[in-house]
Amino acid sequence: MPAQTRTESPCPTLPGSLTPTSLERFNTDPAEDVERALLTCLRSLRWARRLTDHRPYPDLDSLLAAADEAAYDLTSSDLAEALAAESLPDLPEGVYSAAHTALGAAHAAYESRFGHVFVICVDHTSPDEALNQVLTGIRSRLANDPEEERVVAAEELRRLARQRLVTYVRGAGL
Repeated sequence: MPAQTRTESPCPTLPGSLTPTSLERFNTDPAEDVERALLTCLRSLRWARRLTDHRPYPDLDSLLAAADEAAYDLTSSDLAEALAAESLPDLPEGVYSAAHTALGAAHAAYESRFGHVFVICVDHTSPDEALNQVLTGIRSRLANDPEEERVVAAEELRRLARQRLVTYVRGAGL
């Protein structure tokens, strides 16, 4: 299976910094719009509803703390729902075919062992190091037992959701 790459962030993005207006819009937009947007950050209906229901948030730090808490409280079925919707991590353009072959094989082994796509947050990794981090992460995590890997995958999902939420609030439609 060849490695997949995403060309777009899962959360819609527009350049910009967090302003009182953007957080205000997040706090006051219709619940169904906010919930739909949050589901692009993490595909857990329970997580999205919890964040939506606890609005308004006084600042971004409060929103992120609530998002973290909601992510920590995901049940096994919530986690399975979120993992089922994840795609493979982004890779830099022009990664040579041998690397794609190695990555494809590693992803296949991981999915076979754990039953879901490998998730890892590589947002603060340079594009030149992303492939190595993903391959190293898969290979090391293949040694985990299923419960240990569930905990690690949940933490990676929380980190991904947090980054996507910041991106969303800072600019997406706000």
